[in-house]
Amino acid sequence: MQTTSISTLLSANTYPGRGIALGTTPSGKYAFIAYFIMGRSVNSRNRVFVPQPDGGIITKAFDESKMSDPSLIIYAPVRVPSKGTWIVTNGDQTDTIAEFIDKGLSFDDAVRTRTFEPDLPNWTPRISGLLTVGEDGAQYKLNILKSGDPAGESLERFTWEYPQPIPGEGRFLHTYKCDGNPIPSFEGEPERIVLGEDFDAQTDEIWQSLNEDNKVSLFTALIDVRTGEAVKTRIINKNEK
Repeated sequence: MQTTSISTLLSANTYPGRGIALGTTPSGKYAFIAYFIMGRSVNSRNRVFVPQPDGGIITKAFDESKMSDPSLIIYAPVRVPSKGTWIVTNGDQTDTIAEFIDKGLSFDDAVRTRTFEPDLPNWTPRISGLLTVGEDGAQYKLNILKSGDPAGESLERFTWEYPQPIPGEGRFLHTYKCDGNPIPSFEGEPERIVLGEDFDAQTDEIWQSLNEDNKVSLFTALIDVRTGEAVKTRIINKNEK
């Protein structure tokens, strides 16, 4: 099946919104995570990623005086509830998934309790990913919760599982198909992307390919499949550059 560079996909889309990329490097020794946010409003653009002790991140207002509405934009995009388990989402469903896993329940159980965001007329999809590494290597899941109609009365849930990732490939899921008013939701399966061995080059490729006006922050992590430890992480905040 055909794979595409993530730079090609991003360069052709001025507003993919928020995006998750998961996969493994060509050697198969490392798993790769990327999560980015974008914004069109002052409120959405007024954010930075802040690292947390567990290895994850939270969003925070860059200038508190400019924060008009924290709902839907202040949350923990990445949490690491246990060694080798990484949760990545575009909203507070990160906490829902972490709570379910802590209780011995599943990622699937958790996302079934949630729906898309209540931001009429966009009904922004909730996108979520779970990466686990251990004796069986790396595996991951991606999920999207989206509206099936303009009125926001029909919920659609899709989950994709990748129990045997192909080295050097990943999957890319984002909230929006493209820019618009209202903004059209992502359609189809997560996009198949090429992943390299050079972590910093991969991070820079994503950041440089995001629309300059709309990009806000990017987080990436490189995880040793044998140990579950993050050997490298990076945060790029446009507001701090």
